[in-house]
Amino acid sequence: MKTLCSPALKDIRLTDPVLRFRQERCFDSTIPAVIAQTLKSGRIQAFALKWKEGMPDKPHIFWDSDVAKVMEGMAYTLALSPDPDLEKIYEEWVDLICSAQQPDGYLNVYFTIVEPEKRFANLMYDHELYCAGHLIEAAVAGYEALGKRKLLDCLCRYADYLCSVFGYEEGKRRGWPGHEEIELALAKLYRVTRKENYLKLLQYFINDRGTSPNFYVESEGKNSAALMQVQAVRPVREQKKAEGHAVRQIYLACGMADLAALDQDESLLTACRELYDNITLRQMYVTGGIGSCFAQERFTVDYDLTNGNLMYAESCAAMGLAFFAWRMYNVTGETKYMDTVERCLYNGILSGIGLCGDKFFYANYLEMDENHSSRFSRTREPWFDCACCPTSFARFIPQFGRFLYSVDPTEELVMINIPAANHAELELNGRKIVLDIAGKYPYDGMIKITVGTSGRFALQPRIPGWCGKYSLCLNGKLQENWCIRRDWNAGDVLELDLEMPPEWIYSHPKVTSNSGRVAIMRGPLVYALEEIDQNVPVRSLILKTSSPLKIVSSAFEILKDVPVLEGVAESETFPDESLYSTQPPIVSTVTFRAIPYALWQNRGDTNMAVWMRRS
Repeated sequence: MKTLCSPALKDIRLTDPVLRFRQERCFDSTIPAVIAQTLKSGRIQAFALKWKEGMPDKPHIFWDSDVAKVMEGMAYTLALSPDPDLEKIYEEWVDLICSAQQPDGYLNVYFTIVEPEKRFANLMYDHELYCAGHLIEAAVAGYEALGKRKLLDCLCRYADYLCSVFGYEEGKRRGWPGHEEIELALAKLYRVTRKENYLKLLQYFINDRGTSPNFYVESEGKNSAALMQVQAVRPVREQKKAEGHAVRQIYLACGMADLAALDQDESLLTACRELYDNITLRQMYVTGGIGSCFAQERFTVDYDLTNGNLMYAESCAAMGLAFFAWRMYNVTGETKYMDTVERCLYNGILSGIGLCGDKFFYANYLEMDENHSSRFSRTREPWFDCACCPTSFARFIPQFGRFLYSVDPTEELVMINIPAANHAELELNGRKIVLDIAGKYPYDGMIKITVGTSGRFALQPRIPGWCGKYSLCLNGKLQENWCIRRDWNAGDVLELDLEMPPEWIYSHPKVTSNSGRVAIMRGPLVYALEEIDQNVPVRSLILKTSSPLKIVSSAFEILKDVPVLEGVAESETFPDESLYSTQPPIVSTVTFRAIPYALWQNRGDTNMAVWMRRS
């Protein structure tokens, strides 16, 4: 197995036209917005443990996780953009959270003040271990990003308590998280503390899950449908396809990948590979969205990928898939995994948050029209009662830099995963590797990489799976070997050219929702047609794939410098207002325009579609 490492967040400074803007907007809009909503809803105040029956703002079983994700986002933000006022809030919240810890180390607001008699009584549905996992992640973030130990020490005491409760040993109880998350959190905690008990608990939660006799059947009386929803029908190494709740499944996969790397466990890595292949080859939207069924937020069956009201593609799930694929890339070095990270990042993730930074989609639809009806709005919302997605953006966006590079200390190799413009100062075996990447990626494939370090090491840019033609020049000389190992001089320049013509994308015929339809991609970007750009209803269009697509400018300021695609289509007009007619539609030739899917619904409420009928 590979042991690739990702850089510390402070080592990367974004300068590109997409990720930098989103990250800055996160700092000045998203973080303040989720802090305000966390206060308004009473989530953070609940840690004072003063709530009594009959009082407003009754704590919920998953509130701790929302607070934890905001804390994680604050820690990363402070590492990248120091702010004394934000740091004061962070410290106050740390103090309040730590004050809620019980003498035995237990830390959960709901099961301390609302139903203390039900601690660990319903592991499948009550989110205790899920909340513990997010609190641990927040604690590790505060320590790694800011060097702060108070929250880490607090959560180590909680983790110690959990180690005393769960496990194989006599006197401990069986039990698995109903909503997976603590698995990957334990891996993080083990890496920063090297305490074997945390690795041992991670091994237990992964290796015992789904084994016979089944804990959920024996202790909680659950049926097979419930077991599938939480990935507990069978042991993890026997699960060949993604099933059940999408976020639960993808968080479990992250934990499995972490444990495979820590234990150098080839059988577990094989199981991760099988899950990944099933998801990306059979159950993933073209945008990187996963979880195709609105009901229970779940995976269904292969090729079931509807585009409208019945679909789901939760924002949290796309972020989870990016985290899983990133882990798989770092343990294998195989670029197909980074292709998926990039697909999620530029499409199914960024679509979930508005350019304003404080409005969010929970579900990410691939088509929208006036007949849309679901529990989610047509437009982004500032908050949700179940606030997992807004708080996930608060912690995910500051971590963009993690995905751009991987370092292989054994090979003395720096891998450029995503060539977004940035300034990087990377640690490689005790020395600093300085790189400056310039360009307009993902809007343009011309990338300039300037090396700011002298010395011998290897540098390897990734060739994306979507790119059919590319070149690499070193100081003006064309290179044949993509991995360049040499004695570098400060000022050496690599010029990477990734050609990215607009392309028509077709789906497998088993995806019946897309029969006779086509989508558009350019480079890593999926495009969408918004009605605001058309002179006719968007669903009346039939795209002519025989006509070329060209890049044009837009009259909308919000799309300044964004490549907008233009092509030819036919538009159908029904002869009258009848529901049915013996007369065929009237057909006219029109021009259509498409914008990056991640930018849709930022210019007001409008209809949209990704998969369009084709001539």
